[in-house]
Amino acid sequence: MSEPSRHRFAADVNDLELADYQRAVRLVLRHPLITATWPDERALPRVRRFAATLRRDLSEAFGYRLELHGGTARLVRAKDRLDPTQPAVSRTGRPFDRQRYAYLALCLAVLGRAGIQITLSELADAVAADANRITGLGLDPDQGADRRAFVDAVGWLEERGALRVADGSSAAWASDPGAGEALYDVARDVVFALFRPTRVLQHVDSVAALLDRSAARSGNAERRHAAQLTRRAVVESPVIYLADVDPAVANHLRGAALAGDLARLTGMRLERRAEGVLLVDTAGFTTERFPGTGSVAQAAVLLAVAMADRALDPDGRRVRRIAPPHPQAGHRALVDRLDSGLPTATLVLLDDAGSPPPPGDEPDDAAGEGRLPFITDSFLRDAVGEILRRYGSAFGAQWHADPERLRSEAVALLDRFGAVTRVPGGVLVRPLTARYRNTVAAVRHRAAAETLF
Repeated sequence: MSEPSRHRFAADVNDLELADYQRAVRLVLRHPLITATWPDERALPRVRRFAATLRRDLSEAFGYRLELHGGTARLVRAKDRLDPTQPAVSRTGRPFDRQRYAYLALCLAVLGRAGIQITLSELADAVAADANRITGLGLDPDQGADRRAFVDAVGWLEERGALRVADGSSAAWASDPGAGEALYDVARDVVFALFRPTRVLQHVDSVAALLDRSAARSGNAERRHAAQLTRRAVVESPVIYLADVDPAVANHLRGAALAGDLARLTGMRLERRAEGVLLVDTAGFTTERFPGTGSVAQAAVLLAVAMADRALDPDGRRVRRIAPPHPQAGHRALVDRLDSGLPTATLVLLDDAGSPPPPGDEPDDAAGEGRLPFITDSFLRDAVGEILRRYGSAFGAQWHADPERLRSEAVALLDRFGAVTRVPGGVLVRPLTARYRNTVAAVRHRAAAETLF
């Protein structure tokens, strides 16, 4: 008899199949919805191959539920906080605005009661009928802006296989609704898998009610929940600072088991520092990577170098240090923004379960994290100007013409990856920035183009 596996996860996966299993885990975590065509034709067979083990491990490790129905695999995740860094995007990479999200939701509502086929004009008419009853929304196919927003929502559904073109083209309809047309097959299993709210939306009086707010636990159940929350945080966030999390989560972040569990599950290495941890993405796990390619990512690295030198140089002018915002401040502000758009006319209040939890006692000095170096916007503007002057040939004319846009997008990238925290008048430099202090950049000349690094 073979020796029983000593691993808690992937216990029934042999060493020869482990890399394939870890690829399937990363695939499901990155794409919570998988269909016959999304993200590609090979994805669904990979998940089905390890379906039973994936169900067990994803449930035990993260508290997630993997469902396979028809031609779909759907990961129903427990969410602990809202994430503004992963918006839906159009085929051209444009993030969805409120109008596009509203059209997408109305498209799903129409398709949920539609037959097996529908034309684009029929879908547009049905969505318009619903949208025109909503104050401030509306849909007029004769208006170019409305039509483009609607086609972006339809294109998002096409990409994921909820709609499959049987005849015609949405591009032709977008150009001229009177002359163009498209006929779609409706994949009802995909439509069903896409819309999976955790609560009846008419009973939700705050977006916070859609987050995982399980009842209080005790003993082993509480420790298991804290371990799941910790693993979720690590795989869903670029970096986790100990000062930003509850003590129970911080204890798991410091523990030895976390690194081994995630290495076994995902095939990725956990990097631990005194201030926190991050999961090193060596397998293309995330949709956005840092450092990365492109002018914005390159400028962000160079800005990180400049900020680190400014903050850490003992011979330089003293840098002002201020207390960072409370770790939950940004999340609460986002909840308030979303709640401000909540339609109250259809709200059905059953109890107070949907209300966000009370803030509680907020410790002084940002949960003991201490003060962080404050870098002003003026310093960042000067730094971007110096970057463009020094590495000018690596940046296109559009960036030289609009350095403020380059600064804004580079800072936003650093903020998404936890290297800085944006505050009025500048940014607070967080510990992750220090790892790029000794980065050396040079212009690499090529026959067709010039890039950094």
